Order: sequence, then structure tokens, then C-alpha cells
Amino acid sequence: MGSISVQNVSKAYKQYSSRFGRLLEWVAPGHAVRHQLKWILRDVSFDVKQGEAVGIVGINGAGKSTLLKMITGTTQPTRGSISVQGRVAAMLELGMGFHPDFTGRQNVIMAGQLLGHPVEEIMTNMPAIEAFAEIGDAIDQPVRVYSSGMQMRLAFSVATFRRPDILIVDEALSVGDAYFQHKSFDRIRSYREQGTTLMIVSHDKTAIQSICDRAILLNEGRLEKQGEPEEIFDYYNALLADREGKTVKQVRGEDGKTRTVSGSGEATVDAIRLVDADGKSVEVIDVGSHVALEIDVCVHENVPDLVLGYAIKDRLGQPIFGTNTNFLAHARSAYAAGERIKYRFAFTANLGEGNYSIAVALHAGATHVEKNYEWRDHAIVFQVLNMSKKKFVGCAWMEPEVSTVNYQL
Repeated sequence: MGSISVQNVSKAYKQYSSRFGRLLEWVAPGHAVRHQLKWILRDVSFDVKQGEAVGIVGINGAGKSTLLKMITGTTQPTRGSISVQGRVAAMLELGMGFHPDFTGRQNVIMAGQLLGHPVEEIMTNMPAIEAFAEIGDAIDQPVRVYSSGMQMRLAFSVATFRRPDILIVDEALSVGDAYFQHKSFDRIRSYREQGTTLMIVSHDKTAIQSICDRAILLNEGRLEKQGEPEEIFDYYNALLADREGKTVKQVRGEDGKTRTVSGSGEATVDAIRLVDADGKSVEVIDVGSHVALEIDVCVHENVPDLVLGYAIKDRLGQPIFGTNTNFLAHARSAYAAGERIKYRFAFTANLGEGNYSIAVALHAGATHVEKNYEWRDHAIVFQVLNMSKKKFVGCAWMEPEVSTVNYQL
């Protein structure tokens, strides 16, 4: 139990030109149509297997929340079919529809019943629900006095006090404090290990990549892509940077990695290499070695502002370190068409053993979201080996100085 099948699903809402349009449509002879259909989702199809974790990403308005509402049955598709096997626990909105005038305890009982739990089971687990939520005496206060974080704590606690077959979370955890977010994701991971199927909507790349097996990208109501979380987020970030309609493409390299390239093209990366202290290109380096990232840039059109940035990512696509010439106060305000620039970033690679990639971006302003000339993921892939340092674990080399002091109690 715990599977989801979405087949050719579309969802549209009726829009009327006036507040009387719906009434006139009902009572006017001939059943004249006085509305237009606004399509939120079109022809979306995918399957989620038992025990699988899937992340849903997309720009605001892409249809993510509408899709989850149809999966949970709170609204019905206009076309297509959805099949859900197993007991579903869902957090589709902050507070799960808590009544503001009832106490937290009363809302727990009502919300638990809506999720299909008998009152006796809810009351038996009430101490555990209170303990996980950690809102203290507020449990017996009206929900209207709760902060958004307190509502989220209580809602998540009641939704997950018993392991569901399917857990669906729509951005609700984003309002919580860092401590409770860690606590909540620990519970989600624990349920995953026990076989719970997970669907989560989040703009948090780290959360999606650390929990999900794959991701689905919705764009303008359609399923744009699905695949590995890193690949999908690279494409999603490129879409964010290229809302002006510029090119976004993905190419699979000889190493099997999918590289995302996007941008308007006024300036592009001509060559990129990682070199050692002797200036030789390298693909394998030692922990703590001195290296430099050299990037050749070609300007094709006059640009009023040009910033070059790079980010080092681990094998899961998590950023280890990133910066740009704006942050480093080394950006030049304007370049003319035909100019070529060679950038050199020298640094000590205090990285742990493993495989890493470097993404580069040419843009205006502080980030590539403002004006993206070119953004290139997996521009370089390299490996770090520990050939000269003491044994350690982790993604960073930070050798400590150890001292001891003898003393008596």
C-alpha cells in the first residue's frame, strides 16, 4: 500500500465576467455559456511507487498545490484520473484548517478524525502529540493566539503521530524554526525507511535532494521534466533565471552527467579549467592543495554590467562554496562587444575526499536571477583524494591544534 497514479490529469476553473454570470448561466433559457475556463493543469501524468519519495518543484502558479489537492481528494480533476492506494496524511496548508476559536487540543481531535483516526486512538496518543509539538500550555488555548510556527508544529504532529502509507507536505514546514524543521525531517526520514511513500512540495533544494529519489518539475501547468533531483533543480534554477524566454537546454555528457546551460548569450564562457600550482590542468587533486580556477569569457554584445561567479558542489549537488566577482568587489561595470577576459580564482582546496563539480555563471547584479548571460552546471568535474593529510571524515579539511591540561577535582 502507498502508491499514486496520475493519468492525463487536467484542471480548470470557471471564470465569469461579472458576479451575476454564474446565476444567469443557471437560469437563462438555452443554458448559454457565460464563463471562460482557466486551465491550471494540463495533461499531467506520472506514477509514484510504494516507498518512493518524490519532490514537486516549480515557479509559483505552476499548479503544484492544485495537483496535491486533487491527489488528496479535496478537489476533483476536470479531465483524467487519479488513483491512490493507502492511507494518506497531508499538510496542504498551514494549520490543516484548524478552527481559530477552538483550543489546540480540540483541533487535534477534529483534525485527527478528518484523517481517519478514531477518537479513542487520538486520545491515547494525545501525550505523544503534545510532546512532539512542544507548544506547552498553549495546547489548551484558542488557536487564534498561535503563531504560524505553533500552528505548523501542532499540525505536523497530529498528521504524523501514526505512520501513514502516504505523506504529502506542501511547503508548510517552511514557516517553522530551524530546530523543528530538523525534527520534522528526521521523522519524515524515519517513516521513509519504514516504507511510507512521500510527496513534498518545496523550493528548498537541500530538502528535496536529501530526501527524495526523484523530482517532478511543473511549469505553466504542465509536467516539464522529471528525473534526479539535482538535474531537475538545475533546470528549475535555469528557468528562474530565464523568465524572459531565453534558451535553456540540457546535454548529457560522456560521464553520464546532465549539464544545464542557459542564458541570453550577450557573454559566454569560452573555456574553463582547474589548474595546479604549476599551471597544469588537473582532474584529481590532493586535500588542501593550492589550485586555481581559470575561466575565459567572450563578450558578444555590449553589456553594462558583468559579474562572474562559481559554485563548488558535492556529488549530490549540494553547494560547498560559492562566490562571485560582485561579492569579491572585483566586478567591472561595462564591457564592449568583442572583448575577451581571463579570470583566475586561486584558492586552497580544503575539501574532503570525493567527487565535486563546479558551476559557473555570467550575469549582471548580485545573482544570476537578475540578468543571466550564461549559466553552466557541471562545467568541470574533479576528484579530491587524501594523499598527504591525516585521516578525517567530512567534506572539509579543518585541521585542529590539540592541547590537553591535566587537573584534579
